[in-house]
Amino acid sequence: MAENKDYMTRELEDGSLNISEDVLVTIALAAANDVEGVVSLKNDRKGVRVTLNEDDVELDCALVVLYGHSVVEIARNVQNAVTNAVESMTGLKVARVDVNVCGISMGKAG
Repeated sequence: MAENKDYMTRELEDGSLNISEDVLVTIALAAANDVEGVVSLKNDRKGVRVTLNEDDVELDCALVVLYGHSVVEIARNVQNAVTNAVESMTGLKVARVDVNVCGISMGKAG
């Protein structure tokens, strides 16, 4: 049973490159989880939504953050980390990264 997946296609000199939405989600998850103060992304893969536009991508990240950290600073750092990771690994332009803080954890970040 084949899944319907969305791909971002870039034309190259000698062919084309198709990047799956799943690849963008994986890159965003890894980048966001590396930010200090991020405990997790809500429900892992469901914590990142990708919108593929004609010339760029938009990402929506739902985070759980560690109590005692600046939510604004964490959100800004996640935006920068996700943008840099997606753009450097795929060559795609990131139009925006929306961050939704959905919870606070009293435990340790990991």
